Amino acid sequence: MEHTYQYLQIIPFVTLPVPMLIGVGLLLFPAATKKLRRVWAFTSVLLLSIVMIFSIDLSIQQINSSSIYQYLWSWTINNDFSLEFGYLIDPLASILSILITTVGIMVIIYSDNYMSHDQGYLRFFAYMSFFTTSMLGLVTSSNLIQIYIFWELVGMCSYLLIGFWFTRPSASNACQKSFVTNRVGDFGLLLGILGLYWITGSFEFRDLFEIFNNLISNNEVNFLFVIFCAFLLFSGAIAKSAQFPLHVWLPDAMEGPTPISALIHAATMVAAGIFLVARLLPLFIVIPYVMNLIALIGIITVVLGATLAFAQKDIKRSLAYSTMSQLGYMMLALGMGSYRAALFHLITHAYSKALLFLGSGSIIHSMEAIVGYSPDKSQNMVLMGGLTKHVPITKTFFLLGTLSLCGIPPLACFWSKDEILNDSWMYSPIFAIIACSTAGLTAFYMFRVYLLTFEGHLNVHFQNYSGKKNSSFYSISLWGKEGSKMVKKNFLDLLTMNNNNQRASFFWKKTYQIDGNVRNLTRPFITINHFGTKRIFSYPPESDNTMLFPMLVLVLFTLFIGAIGIPFNHFNPEGKDLDILSKLLIPSLTLLHQNENNSVNWYEFVTNGIFSVSIAYLGIFIASSFYKPVYSSSHNLTVFNLLAKKGPKRILWDKIINVIYDWSYNRGYIDAFYAISLTEAIRRLAELTHFFDRRIIDGIPNGIGVISFFVGEGIKYVGGGRISYYLLLYLFYVLIFLLIFFSFSI
Repeated sequence: MEHTYQYLQIIPFVTLPVPMLIGVGLLLFPAATKKLRRVWAFTSVLLLSIVMIFSIDLSIQQINSSSIYQYLWSWTINNDFSLEFGYLIDPLASILSILITTVGIMVIIYSDNYMSHDQGYLRFFAYMSFFTTSMLGLVTSSNLIQIYIFWELVGMCSYLLIGFWFTRPSASNACQKSFVTNRVGDFGLLLGILGLYWITGSFEFRDLFEIFNNLISNNEVNFLFVIFCAFLLFSGAIAKSAQFPLHVWLPDAMEGPTPISALIHAATMVAAGIFLVARLLPLFIVIPYVMNLIALIGIITVVLGATLAFAQKDIKRSLAYSTMSQLGYMMLALGMGSYRAALFHLITHAYSKALLFLGSGSIIHSMEAIVGYSPDKSQNMVLMGGLTKHVPITKTFFLLGTLSLCGIPPLACFWSKDEILNDSWMYSPIFAIIACSTAGLTAFYMFRVYLLTFEGHLNVHFQNYSGKKNSSFYSISLWGKEGSKMVKKNFLDLLTMNNNNQRASFFWKKTYQIDGNVRNLTRPFITINHFGTKRIFSYPPESDNTMLFPMLVLVLFTLFIGAIGIPFNHFNPEGKDLDILSKLLIPSLTLLHQNENNSVNWYEFVTNGIFSVSIAYLGIFIASSFYKPVYSSSHNLTVFNLLAKKGPKRILWDKIINVIYDWSYNRGYIDAFYAISLTEAIRRLAELTHFFDRRIIDGIPNGIGVISFFVGEGIKYVGGGRISYYLLLYLFYVLIFLLIFFSFSI
């Protein structure tokens, strides 16, 4: 065991050579680096696999020995101040390391194909490798200063990846919005860290918790100041994990490539906020007001995320609001003190949401075969429908991810969400009712996404083609039109492929010859006789195996990862057997003074499960009733029940639906409120300040200069060169001065 721990310091830095070598190579040897560009995908997967093996081995050892390992070394010492860096390996760090590496590996394999046509391929892999490096450094940090350093690096990487296609105005605006919103939370986090150091005199977690708890128990610290510092610490998590009211950046983050959306929403950036609260929970748990605030923010986010997902047309934006709602469940669990339930849901949600995002990427690729590279069209669910027969594998994977997120057993999210719902009843019946109702809303909007995407007919207007059946199809990317001609290469040729002339994927032996800047992908076509006129249409193709393989692995996780937290002691009358997750979390639960053996009886478990599943099925039934496809043969389009049946008796119902729709589609008017109250107000304040600076601050000295200039110009004409004239003028000034002096003296 000690032999394994002595190499733990390399875990955050194993993947660091990839972005460093890519950056240096592009600066010094650009041609050679581009020729070997496909090697970087393999290298990234290999290095992340090494970290994954280390993380799994550590978790197994912690399950067997219930140990926590920490190693520190001094970085700077000055009088009484000492700053130490190191790494802390406990159950929380092990769980997050496994999540980051497993999801990261799948995303990299998927991205190698997904981004194979993009000229920013190398830049993408450099950013993504640095992203995983920063997150691994964050979760293994041993003190608050170290966490803050990696916290900012994670924010920087997300900024670069969200704005990856920076020439697109929407992408550049989205990354700026993410950056500014997170700066609000990060500034609060920095102030909270400094305030906590002022109170305890330490940045190290173990010392900090012990000193802080002693000060609180002995009433030796100002309680209001403690609450304020704890809230500032929590504000960092509010922004990072997209909790209300700093959630506005998350849906706009969908402007980045889809694989990055999967990584951000599953195991990196949004998970960082949950990690921070979980790491600091021994500190928060002794402050009831802060715990109640965390639970309150969590339940508000749960409801807000679910309601804002109702009317979204963009498939990725709908999934983004779903992530926001599920993060609210995790924050609610942490606020209730349900440490195990929160981490359990973090695990199950990560794999299910990664599967859904990669599935959405596969759908977007398929839609691009019809509408070309147009996010407004290829991601618009209103233009989808009927994809089941064209992409059956993606449809099956997406359905399993949807059912998991809805809480349908035996899929992963059922076990974790059910545990949170059960704990909420013991915490607050009001919160429990809201959480259970939102579980039904989750099933509703997720099945809305599924039905709009896969059921009915394909609603997009097909493009009209003329010529032969295998005529060219053009897809426009950020970099212009790209075209390709299929070329057969052997495996060795693929390793040294020239980036300037060919596009290929490391795990995908099909390659395309790039003709200029035009991608000319040959797609299967069908001919339809439409009102006597023959038209040739492209139909959506299924994704390649290298995109389907990561989804298949994530499906297996979605099916079976819930087993690590299934409470076997529920079925054991003696309640002695613990599930895998509880065994792993024993050290953390002991630190929180919680009993890891929270056994309940069989009847209670089944009753709670039936109740939560019934709510989920109710949501699915309502979604199916609203969005059941009704086929219109005249236009070969799909109209849904929600829009198909109209009549005078439904006027009130329609008004209610319209109000809900407007609220959801306009993001609850929160973005508009921020635009008016913050953006416009700050702009007007800046204009006023600019006016004051130019007219008053600069105006006074400029005015004095101008007056001096004119006075000087006037005085120079007074002089005539005669001494008698100067003496007369001098006596005149003296006389005036004496008159003024005597007038004031009298």
